Amino acid sequence: MIHDILLAVFPAFISAVVAYLLGSINTAIIVTKIVTKGGNIKEMGSGNAGFTNVLRCVGKVPAIVTIICDFLKAVVAVLLSVLIFYLFDLVMGLNDSYITVIMYIAGYFCILGHMFPAYFHFKGGKGVVAAIGMICVLDWRTFLIVLGLFLIIFSITKIISVGSLLGALLYGPITFAVTYFFDYKPAIGTTNEISFAYVMVISCIALLAGLTVIVKHHENINRIFHGEEKKITAKKKEN
Repeated sequence: MIHDILLAVFPAFISAVVAYLLGSINTAIIVTKIVTKGGNIKEMGSGNAGFTNVLRCVGKVPAIVTIICDFLKAVVAVLLSVLIFYLFDLVMGLNDSYITVIMYIAGYFCILGHMFPAYFHFKGGKGVVAAIGMICVLDWRTFLIVLGLFLIIFSITKIISVGSLLGALLYGPITFAVTYFFDYKPAIGTTNEISFAYVMVISCIALLAGLTVIVKHHENINRIFHGEEKKITAKKKEN
């Protein structure tokens, strides 16, 4: 019994470790060092090793490279967890719901790696782009809803952190609503029926990921309440 439990937990553990180490590759730090020939993004602007600070302090192209790489590393982390799952599934015969749970776990640990990178003294970014990559590869429906909300809020406020915080706050509830109403309820009584426990587990992981991103934004939240958070606006050309 204990042996079976350990075998079931092992793929999730390996996926979490791999995802964390992959997430620890902080693109903002690496790109800034290359572009500025040794500069440290953590000593520039807000001090955050993420996309927004790179955009403000280093430039648009480095910021684009940063956002693409941070997005892709979360996608790769989640997809690698599928490979790890199938390596063990050849022996264990685990069910489809379990693989999705492992994918959510991998996505979350990639976010943690981005926030607390093992290679950079555990001081990284705030995990927004990595979280977007996680959401995109896990459920396109949830991704479109969260992205839509972010774009609406950003278009109104011109503040990236406000849109990010709202998306992070609603990620868990949206995951539950989408999975419950579009996956769980229609499958009741069919051969493809999924358990309510599965819906709750992935919703809780999504909620935890969102809350972790929010906690990491504590300085932004303070600036928002004091009206000091910077907006992203197009620079006016001089005549």
